[in-house]
Amino acid sequence: QVQLVESGGGLVQTGGSLTLSCAASGNISRSNDMGWYRQAPGKERELVAVVSSSGLANSAEFVKGRFTISRTNNKKTVTLQMNSLKPEDTAVYYCNLQQIVVVGGRRGVSDSWGQGTQVTVSS
Repeated sequence: QVQLVESGGGLVQTGGSLTLSCAASGNISRSNDMGWYRQAPGKERELVAVVSSSGLANSAEFVKGRFTISRTNNKKTVTLQMNSLKPEDTAVYYCNLQQIVVVGGRRGVSDSWGQGTQVTVSS
């Protein structure tokens, strides 16, 4: 099993900054993707940014130039630096780890999620 512990989040004014961190532990393969998703009230969960264990990062268009995702050298902590926050960034942010697993000789994709952390941006 994989455990994801998130920290950061909170209340900030428009234009402010916040940093989210997520530490992973447990049964983690060497090759995996870690990222952040968010879900606003009444909306579907959406991808914010993701970074692979090899360091390749990708982010949604709506955060490019404002948010930066990174991983630590041990590759088990992912950080999302959020700058120039807007009220529309208000949501619960979830950490995600995705990896390939082999169960019964068959390869599949395993998704693990953190408990979520609230980010609120006031106007």
